[in-house]
Amino acid sequence: MTTKTLRAGLIGLGMMGRHHARNLRALDGVDLVAVADAQGDPHGAAPGLDVLPDVDALIAAGIDYAIVAVPTQFHRDVALALASAGIHTLVEKPLAFDIGEAEEITAAYETAGLVGAVGYIERYNPALQAMRKRIAEGQLGEIYQIVTRRQGAFPARIRDVGVVKDLATHDLDLTAWVAKSQFSSVAATSTRRSGRQDEDMVSITGQLEDGTITNHLVNWLSPFKERVTVVTGEKGALIGDTLSADLTFHANGETATNLWESMASFRGVSEGDSITYALQRKEPLVTEHEAFRDAVLGDASNIVTMREGLHTVRTVEAVLESAETEQSVALGGSVRA
Repeated sequence: MTTKTLRAGLIGLGMMGRHHARNLRALDGVDLVAVADAQGDPHGAAPGLDVLPDVDALIAAGIDYAIVAVPTQFHRDVALALASAGIHTLVEKPLAFDIGEAEEITAAYETAGLVGAVGYIERYNPALQAMRKRIAEGQLGEIYQIVTRRQGAFPARIRDVGVVKDLATHDLDLTAWVAKSQFSSVAATSTRRSGRQDEDMVSITGQLEDGTITNHLVNWLSPFKERVTVVTGEKGALIGDTLSADLTFHANGETATNLWESMASFRGVSEGDSITYALQRKEPLVTEHEAFRDAVLGDASNIVTMREGLHTVRTVEAVLESAETEQSVALGGSVRA
């Protein structure tokens, strides 16, 4: 239980903003005292509160921290205004529209000593939280490969970006987070099949700085929904399904080695036992809000930092460059804290 009641503000009352409002209203130790959106409150997310016109009015309401859920093109201006006012801030993913803006935002919060975070809700899925904990405890041993599949129908609310910035950004972030290693290179192929200007399908092959190889299949042209992360290591594989919040472990089995001489040195595996873990299926957005509240109060152990968000923006840009040039793209040096 928290000991101080924090005054929270929210800017952006669209599709995602309404869910932030619902969670802020129910969050222990927090009062949602101000909301802002130039378009009003179309979903009735903030009954009883005046809808302020802009970020300046939100700041004037006297808030301790803010949630930014405006369109990505406005992230820079809103986040910098909040930083200048000394307000801790969580910005919905992606951190910014391009790497230059992401660097500017990150520097502003780090220089001011403020808590800055990015809203990558998939990290807070119970299956992925449990997966990362088990990997850190050594259940898989050395990690060899991470594969993600994120497929589904086109969301009509998306108008300004393609599938890489809208969906693949989740997989790039969670992959680096699960492995505790950032991307060193990516190679991508994308296509446009829906008649929109931006890409609607992408296939990404990558490598992390620790040598892990990755593959990400993302599209919004599938007649079914799939959200799967598979991590394979020396002791077996973990499969996380973030739709059902299930986590399954497949252990490597014992296998006889009395093979012919040419195969004697091959270290293969066979099917072993598998187990699906019982998890507490808590809404990921609830966990995300609890983590950011705790960060404002001094425990920043479970937030997506802006520096991590900066690297994800850099990886996204590398993916788009690779798809455009049909060449593998190497990323720069480490940017993680």
